[in-house]
Amino acid sequence: MKKLIIIPAYNESANIEKTIKMIQENAPEFDYVIINDCSTDDTKKICEKNGYNYIDLPINLGIGGAVQTGYRYGYEEGYDMAVQVDGDGQHDPKYIEDMITEMERTGCDIVIGSRFKTKRKPVNSRMIGSQLLTYAIMITTGGKYIGDVTSGMRLFNKRMIKRFGYDINYSPEPDTLAYLLNCGVKIEEVQVEMHERIAGTSYLDFKNSIWYMMKMFFSIFIFQWVRKREKGDKK
Repeated sequence: MKKLIIIPAYNESANIEKTIKMIQENAPEFDYVIINDCSTDDTKKICEKNGYNYIDLPINLGIGGAVQTGYRYGYEEGYDMAVQVDGDGQHDPKYIEDMITEMERTGCDIVIGSRFKTKRKPVNSRMIGSQLLTYAIMITTGGKYIGDVTSGMRLFNKRMIKRFGYDINYSPEPDTLAYLLNCGVKIEEVQVEMHERIAGTSYLDFKNSIWYMMKMFFSIFIFQWVRKREKGDKK
């Protein structure tokens, strides 16, 4: 079985070497591909210097485009499963084996590495937003619960690799999870621990967070109902 780790990276020169080292130490049976999303720092130079397997995007596509590039690569190269991890070192590859075990046990399509499968969310503004998105998904999917809707650590089977690689509407965001659940896609969670970002800052500052939440709520409550369903999906 061919296994791939997809690493979207934008300006991760301070983090990417540690991220790859963690993968090599904890998931050596996995291949990996770094998607350098037109970084303006030395991310590309570091990839070249170390001989990393990477794809260099000529323009910045954002997280959605970078991830889609990775899944398309995975499908075209014949991978059977793929894990998405961030390039900032927050996602620990030692939990990938637990995610695979859960997929094999349940026969699900997607496994999310969740910070809140068995632990409660802390009380802060960011986690309040996450909880609201969890409730929004429950309301629109008949009560289906996903605790960590914003986790970027996800394991996909081959069917999902193809979908996320070729459908422009499949962004790696909570609204897509709601849509997929309503299509009959099975999603499970596994408890993981995440590291603090080694260096750099998240793009979700206060202003961007407000816009992000508005966009997610609009998509979850309204837009997902007019999205085209794949053949064989539930209506």
